[in-house]
Amino acid sequence: MHLFYNNGRLADGKKSAVVVGSGPNGLSAAILLARAGYQVTVHEASEHMGGGARSAELTLPGFVHDVCSAIHPMAIASPCFAEFPLAQHGLEWIQPDAPLAHPLDDGSAVMLERSIDATARNLGDDGDAWRRMMEPLAEAWDLVGSEIMGPQLRIPRHPIRMAKFGLHALRSTRGLGNSLFRGVRARALFAGIAAHSIMPLEAPASAAAGVVLGVLGHVCGWPIPRGGSQRIADALAAVLGSHGGVIRTGSRVNTLPEADVVMCDTSPRELLRIAGDRFPAGYRRAMNKFQYGPGVFKMDWALDGPIPWRASECARAGTVHVGGTFEEIAEWERSHTGRPFVLVAQSSLFDSSRAPAGKHTGWAYCHVPNGSTADMSGAIEEQIERFAPGFRSRILARSVRTPGDLERGNPNLVGGDVAGGLQSLGQIIFRPTALLYRTPLKNVFICSGSTPPGGGVHGLCGYYAVKRV
Repeated sequence: MHLFYNNGRLADGKKSAVVVGSGPNGLSAAILLARAGYQVTVHEASEHMGGGARSAELTLPGFVHDVCSAIHPMAIASPCFAEFPLAQHGLEWIQPDAPLAHPLDDGSAVMLERSIDATARNLGDDGDAWRRMMEPLAEAWDLVGSEIMGPQLRIPRHPIRMAKFGLHALRSTRGLGNSLFRGVRARALFAGIAAHSIMPLEAPASAAAGVVLGVLGHVCGWPIPRGGSQRIADALAAVLGSHGGVIRTGSRVNTLPEADVVMCDTSPRELLRIAGDRFPAGYRRAMNKFQYGPGVFKMDWALDGPIPWRASECARAGTVHVGGTFEEIAEWERSHTGRPFVLVAQSSLFDSSRAPAGKHTGWAYCHVPNGSTADMSGAIEEQIERFAPGFRSRILARSVRTPGDLERGNPNLVGGDVAGGLQSLGQIIFRPTALLYRTPLKNVFICSGSTPPGGGVHGLCGYYAVKRV
């Protein structure tokens, strides 16, 4: 069917919406607009749709690797995704036995378990402190979860509970960790989770990631999609198709489209490129001041067997944080010196569709300065070998991607920044400007991870942007 536009209005009188970018936020926005009666067209510059939720054979035939995101606590907890019949369109979640393992040099591993009590038991004297931090939020998640995962510029419906969350979340990881924990195990576990903020552990509000992702581990786990992260995008695309929406891949947008609503799942930099001089100079200056965060150096492996962790309990977890002690992780995240903090996913242990029989995949990255050209592949493999002797001998093939490679594959990943921008206190609240999702053009909106609540596969940036429409 060919669609003909007349000043943004379709020939049949139906309102039109154009979405630029087919990441989870763009697809979620497209679904919501289509459900509201708009005729929606999604333009994706790449030949493959999905943005950060993609999978591909990056190493050898038959080995399915997640191109960007791999582990999805925010997706399964997302109030946006909960509105869509994704399971009916092929999305199936797999829950590893434990969300997370954090190996230490003594040959043991600290475990984030689904159970708060089980987690507390392996933290020794710090177990009660972990329980006091996590239990109130976990018990109240049905009440406050959508508020925690939403824009912060609104009056909370549960102000007392949110205030308690804020007392922890607005602190630095170091400050909160020092006040709560004394032992090596709890401090290491919390540091690794909080490092998902991609900020120095001394930065204000860096503790928020540790609190939220820790609570989500207890409330809903850190699951993986059967078949790869592409299945999330595929399910979203199928829901959109059921409402009459169209996705056009290999369709790069160079000027703002004419439509009743234009929704941009793009970085601020890419939006300015598309808009040209359509925006006022003041808005362009504000967008140009938006700060991007550290990049990532990513590796994927085809393996001849599972990663041979010295701590056998690591095989129970879908995610493994490889970084040692709190101080080691803090040094890397602060200055990118010392040994890298490496985030590892071992999805094939729980999803046999990811690799040929008897073989496995490995997925990992470390944080590096934005746009870094340093080759971290040797340091990453050495760090994994530290806790999994014999790891290198199981490598059949590897894929290596620098921050520049990531940006070339997806312009939203500016300098390899996978979080849509620095997640500092100011940019968590005002993101990318004080207008949030709006722009000075009344029909043009931005809905990428550069808007609240920020990076991650959850669709919520698109969800809240459409609410502004």
